Amino acid sequence: MKKTLLYIVWVSLFSAPLAQAQTNSSNSQFARQLTLQETIDLALSSSIAAKQASTNKTSRYWEYRTFKADYRPHLTLSGTLPDFSRSIVPVIQPDGTTDFRAVSISNSDLALSVSQAVGLTGGQVFISSQSQRFDDFNQGVRRYNSFPAVIGFKQPIFGYNALAWNKKVEPLRFQESERQYLEDRETLATTATQRFFDVLLQQVNYEIASKNVENNQALFKVAEEKFRLGRLSKNELLQLQLSLMNAQLAQAQASTELKTVVLQFAAYVGLPQGEKVAVLAPNHVPALEVNEQAALEQARMNRKERFLYERKVLQAQQEVAQARGKGGFNADLYATFGLTKSASNFSESYAQPENQQQVMLGFNVPIVDWGRQKASVKTAQAQLQLTQYTVEQEQTAFEQSVFTQVNQIDLLKTRLQITASADSIAQERYDITKATFLVGRISITDLNIALQEKDQARRAYIAALQDFWIAYYRLRALTLYDFERGVPLLAEK
Repeated sequence: MKKTLLYIVWVSLFSAPLAQAQTNSSNSQFARQLTLQETIDLALSSSIAAKQASTNKTSRYWEYRTFKADYRPHLTLSGTLPDFSRSIVPVIQPDGTTDFRAVSISNSDLALSVSQAVGLTGGQVFISSQSQRFDDFNQGVRRYNSFPAVIGFKQPIFGYNALAWNKKVEPLRFQESERQYLEDRETLATTATQRFFDVLLQQVNYEIASKNVENNQALFKVAEEKFRLGRLSKNELLQLQLSLMNAQLAQAQASTELKTVVLQFAAYVGLPQGEKVAVLAPNHVPALEVNEQAALEQARMNRKERFLYERKVLQAQQEVAQARGKGGFNADLYATFGLTKSASNFSESYAQPENQQQVMLGFNVPIVDWGRQKASVKTAQAQLQLTQYTVEQEQTAFEQSVFTQVNQIDLLKTRLQITASADSIAQERYDITKATFLVGRISITDLNIALQEKDQARRAYIAALQDFWIAYYRLRALTLYDFERGVPLLAEK
């Protein structure tokens, strides 16, 4: 009898710590252990999603550089070297008859020009220098025609000025892309956090299952001894045996699910294939005190929506200007002033050149278009009004999402505190219930209830921890602000 009591006490005191130690050892042996911050840093530096975000940022940067280049001087060298032809052509003779003559000629030209777009007016100013050469091989004639300098401009009048509108829109689009990159990184951090806690939850499930197997094995051995002594019924012994088998089945299932989520986790954060990894539960939770109005101000200041809404309205206004400019009175003014000279010698074609001027004004006035231009303008104006309403609605929805996320943070902080306390209480209650069962003062049903409540409390705590950290990174993504350090994420670029 004394031997049996000593055995029961030994089991109750040492079986749980031993099971926990064995579980932790089997899970973490030879595995790379990652904290939450290490996981996020790894995902931001090595994951495919991080590389995609970086590539998108680079692509948008070069798109902006392309836009900027449209407003800078362009130097162009063009020419034809040579344009040779040999053919039989009809030639009208002095007496009115037609004779067919062999013609063998070559035309060559080379031009160097500098052009500059004028964004304010939508026109273009240019300076060019050009030389032409003509060869008639049948008659042995060679002529040069040179334009040492030609200055000119092209200017649309009353037309749609795409350059002026792009100069308003494209800088906003570029600022959006800069913010979008930061948002992409915070979204990536949120997803990495989700994957991290998926692994942590499965680790906890496996630890719980392994510990339950150890406890059920120990309890079954004690039950066999009590059954042998006649202090336990056959039904209760079979119930404990069934609990042991269920625990072993749960352990096998938990092991499989853990391997699956670890593979998915490693693939997402960019770990080498086949590398063993385990995660460590966060032991620190930010003591956040987030004010709704302060969070909203940061969101308005830092997020891409600051530029997105303005750009959408500007683009709608651009469509109105385009509809007005392309359907009504249009005119193009073209003027040049330069020097020119023809000669049989190349150097002589640049000696004492003569003046040359050209002025051309072309226009297009619709007389009858059956209301097409008016309908086009009205359509663009209606779209502008719709865009303004949509932007107003989107802005309201965005601000509400910030308020909701701030309130959720406060709720999750409270939930985390409660579940942490419940986890400790449930573990303590199970330990007491198990010890009480071992001395035969409660039934196996009460023990199983305490076990289930312990496991549920542990999982609830991990779930609360997961929800808090995911909400935390979503709040960062919504505001682009680090509430722990009190600085905008823009400062970390």
